[in-house]
Amino acid sequence: MGNNDTRILMQFAVLAMVLISPIMVKEVTSLTVCKIDTNDMQKCRPAVSGNNPPPPVNECCAMVKSADLACFCRYKFYLPILGIDPSKIAALVAKCGVTAIPRNCRA
Repeated sequence: MGNNDTRILMQFAVLAMVLISPIMVKEVTSLTVCKIDTNDMQKCRPAVSGNNPPPPVNECCAMVKSADLACFCRYKFYLPILGIDPSKIAALVAKCGVTAIPRNCRA
């Protein structure tokens, strides 16, 4: 395995642990990843999953507007593990009124 593959694998492992740990630990208040509270991610899940997702709720859009999207979208290929369709991220961001969509968030 090359250095780049090892680095990507390690990033994935760290992200998976950070995002899944609140599910495994009952009383975790929250973790912050890319300026996103992991508990707040649930507010956006319906808008980025399934075949015909509903529009995002106001709380979801507030989170999207405050997030570091360039950071978050670096991990978009790992989102299916959390039930999030990465191809729907750019649409979610646009529906929330964010006009500066980072290049790595586009489909």
